[in-house]
Amino acid sequence: MKPRPKLKTSDKPTAPRKVSNGKVSIARLVPTSEPNIDDEAEERARGGVQSLGRAFSIIEEVARHREGIGLADLSKLVGLHNSTTFHLAKTLVSLGYLRQERDSKRYRVGRPLFALAASALDEIEMVNLATPILEDLSRESGESGHFAVRMGDAVIVIARTSGPGAFQLTDRVGVVRPAHCTALGKIMLASLRPDQLKRFVERVELKPSTKKSITDPAVLLRDIAEIRRSAIAFDDGEFNAEVRCVAVPVYNFTGEVIGALGISGPIWRMTDQVLQSRAKLVQAAAGRLSAEFGARDLAKSS
Repeated sequence: MKPRPKLKTSDKPTAPRKVSNGKVSIARLVPTSEPNIDDEAEERARGGVQSLGRAFSIIEEVARHREGIGLADLSKLVGLHNSTTFHLAKTLVSLGYLRQERDSKRYRVGRPLFALAASALDEIEMVNLATPILEDLSRESGESGHFAVRMGDAVIVIARTSGPGAFQLTDRVGVVRPAHCTALGKIMLASLRPDQLKRFVERVELKPSTKKSITDPAVLLRDIAEIRRSAIAFDDGEFNAEVRCVAVPVYNFTGEVIGALGISGPIWRMTDQVLQSRAKLVQAAAGRLSAEFGARDLAKSS
């Protein structure tokens, strides 16, 4: 039998090092104060979230100012230094989400935001937001509630509710109504630009639905001018001789009219005095719905 080869000193397993009390010492991981790659990643993430938050604050503040807003005022409102606001706004301008007027240097919202808003505020979302508010309005007023949007030269009712009172209207969702002889429609006409309204009057035949329907373009234009001033429209038997209606505009976050909200009821119950008192309920409901669509301070003012 061959003798077993001797291990070199370097090949021998190292025994655990003992300390003076006879116990084995174990290496400990001591936390270091030096930054590592995970710390840097976390810091970058925090910085990214902060920048996103600041950018959205800038967009929201610009959207609240339809006339545009300058850098100094914008910086003050979002609580950032001018240089920080400038660089963030510059990036948003380059992406198209903000635009800057050449002369006044004021910032305004850009077209991509309108596209995003239009995608988010489709009819299903509108109905989901409008229905509970209409239910409250019908319960408070005792009448049928309606929310309509423009569809070409007419309006279409996309949400409706019934009140607790007797003799409720039976209009279904999806019904299309003429714009010139309904309160909902006249609200939408009042939201048009003057050139758009002029083309509407020239293009559309103002057919009568009842003896009270407006068929004279000059009379309609005067009515629309008053609606623009007061932000409220009435239909005194103009579409249905037995029905009176009141409607007001609903706004989105840019201040644009995106729909009309109103109530309708039989003429024997909706007297002129009742109509005026119910108008306040309609205005308050429209303010709440406008707030759901991002409009500011309308619910408080209604």
